[in-house]
Amino acid sequence: MSYESQTPDQTSDRRGFFAAASAIVIGGFLAIVPTAAALAVFLNPLRKRAGEAKFVRVTTLDALPTDGTPREFPVIANRVDAWNRSREPVGAVYLRLPQGADKPDCLSATCPHAGCFVAFDGPSDEFKCPCHNSAFAVDGAIIPPSPSPRPMDSLACKVEGNDVLVKFEDFYTGRSDKVVKQ
Repeated sequence: MSYESQTPDQTSDRRGFFAAASAIVIGGFLAIVPTAAALAVFLNPLRKRAGEAKFVRVTTLDALPTDGTPREFPVIANRVDAWNRSREPVGAVYLRLPQGADKPDCLSATCPHAGCFVAFDGPSDEFKCPCHNSAFAVDGAIIPPSPSPRPMDSLACKVEGNDVLVKFEDFYTGRSDKVVKQ
């Protein structure tokens, strides 16, 4: 069938088919770009959380006072972002070796009320939060009146050889229950 012998309806149908097919092909290519970008972000291994917290070396037993006084130590861990891998401070803990104990007690230096860092006040033998006047005993218990909804957060601690390792976790603040941030 030659072009001259086609009716106007047949020519129109053919043009409509090519226009529809072209729109589908171009639309498919345009949909691939955002879909591929979304998959790349979703499958990126750097976005995945490490899951459960790991024990991090904080100090040695020799660095702890033997009289039961708490001492602050930075928690230094590996940080990975899209371009860098580095070791840097991710928080702080207070370690206290009670008299006669072979393993220290560990408390997070973050106030459970609003997330400020607490300081140990030696003369009063208390932890004090500078933000909202929360106060805690040496063992982390709340000293009333205090706006903190719970005691200081204790962390798992173990000794390997002479090294003190802490399972450092970050908890939600402002809650009465101790919930680990995911």
